[in-house]
Amino acid sequence: MDLAPREPALNADAAAQIRLLDLQERDTKLGQLDHRASHLPDAALLAELETRLKRVSDEVIAAETIASDLEAEQQQADRDVEQVRERQRRDRELLDSGSVSDPKQLQSIQSELDNLVRRQADLEDVELEIMERVEGARAAVAQLTGERDAIAEERGQMASRVKDQLADIEFERSGVVGERDHIAAEIPADLLSLYNKIRAEQGGVGAAALHRGSCQGCRLTLPPTEIEELRAAAPDAVIRCEECRRILVRTPESGL
Repeated sequence: MDLAPREPALNADAAAQIRLLDLQERDTKLGQLDHRASHLPDAALLAELETRLKRVSDEVIAAETIASDLEAEQQQADRDVEQVRERQRRDRELLDSGSVSDPKQLQSIQSELDNLVRRQADLEDVELEIMERVEGARAAVAQLTGERDAIAEERGQMASRVKDQLADIEFERSGVVGERDHIAAEIPADLLSLYNKIRAEQGGVGAAALHRGSCQGCRLTLPPTEIEELRAAAPDAVIRCEECRRILVRTPESGL
């Protein structure tokens, strides 16, 4: 234990030094609250839901695009079939009208009709195939849309839960901040400045109690010779732990 700090010697009333422990308690609590706020389990679940929602939403768009393209193909297939039917209708009307008497022309019209019947059958097969694909695509859109809507609803509920949890943490945090400000106002400026400096350098802990001969900052037990030096130190001397350099606060439980 080094009783002569590396910085200029600092003295502060023993009660003010003990008050540092109350301040440290609030700062530790604030750190815990900040950690809770940034590591909410529901927040992680919310992030997963948002990722899933983005993925499924993209899949819905892709499925809708496929369905739209197939519907356009179906419309074209319907038009192709209708055109063939119209040509058949005109050829039959021409044959039935009796206006064509030339045998070769009649044979040509009949041959075209036979070809049109085969062509219609082929086109109707294509039309039927596309219709089935359209039905499948529409079913995929409906399924993905339902999945997307269910995830969106779950995400909304989870977002509300996270919001409430963060609000609760912030409410608790505001109370602790108020307590901290009240305690900080009771501590001499030079001691408070040193505490804040050490806290920033030592992972949020600027002061630790000496409890039964051990520094509660680094958990090291002081040798008997250093305990004797502490007993001899002035009550208002601000002591630093040689190992972790935190302010070492003496209390009735220090074992001195």
